[in-house]
Amino acid sequence: MSSSKPIFGNYSEMKITSILLFFLVPAFIFMFGSIIGEDYEVVVEYLSRPGPAIITSLTIVTGLQHFQAGAQVLIDDYIRGLGHKLAIIFVKAVSYFLMAIGLYSVAKMAL
Repeated sequence: MSSSKPIFGNYSEMKITSILLFFLVPAFIFMFGSIIGEDYEVVVEYLSRPGPAIITSLTIVTGLQHFQAGAQVLIDDYIRGLGHKLAIIFVKAVSYFLMAIGLYSVAKMAL
């Protein structure tokens, strides 16, 4: 028989994403520290290289996934009933919407 429970719960997901963010955020800051204050054309040219585009995309997705898991833990702890379901749907919708906007923006500049 198989279990219908997910392999990773929100706590495990937050641990994994926090470990990934531990490496991604310094890489993101290091890569983009040199172009702060530059013109739009310089930033677009910098993001057209694969390294910065990949680091930016991974940071966006991992950061928002970490936010989603953390918010879901808070919602599970403090909200009950119909509000619980609506809050979960809202947090997931906002997270995925922001991921889509971020990835679209990076792709548009990178391509």
